[in-house]
Amino acid sequence: MNIKSQKDFFSGVVFMAVGGAFAWGATTYTVGNGARMGPGYFPLMLGLLLALLGAIITFKALVVETEDGEKIGQWIWRPVGYIVAANLAFGVLLGGLPSVHIPAMGMVIAIYALALIAAKAGTEFNLKEVLVLATILVAGSYVTFILLLKLQIQVWPTFITG
Repeated sequence: MNIKSQKDFFSGVVFMAVGGAFAWGATTYTVGNGARMGPGYFPLMLGLLLALLGAIITFKALVVETEDGEKIGQWIWRPVGYIVAANLAFGVLLGGLPSVHIPAMGMVIAIYALALIAAKAGTEFNLKEVLVLATILVAGSYVTFILLLKLQIQVWPTFITG
């Protein structure tokens, strides 16, 4: 059987792999049933749904004819590197890394770092726009997670708050 759409085929395979991994990981928790859901129920159902969606997309890629085969181009490693680095920086700055004596810097600094590093992944970089976006993200995150959900997330670095 020939692949008629490379983009859809590999997207479906990735969906199936991620969905399967989530579903498998959810089985380590108590799943329960529809009437009495355990902590593993939602990730299991979401993983299975994602895997099913991936199977449908993969099947479509093998059956539905496309004009040019929707070939996958070369990987552009620079944006991938910046996006991965932005997420790593966010995690390290938000929670710190005690094993190498990096303190938690809080949500505000972590979000600004995330926005600044991720913005470098694009072809254009406008510092003013990135700072406005980061400020909106910080304000929205503060309202959502601190005020409304009342989560105990460190907002500022400890050297500021004491």
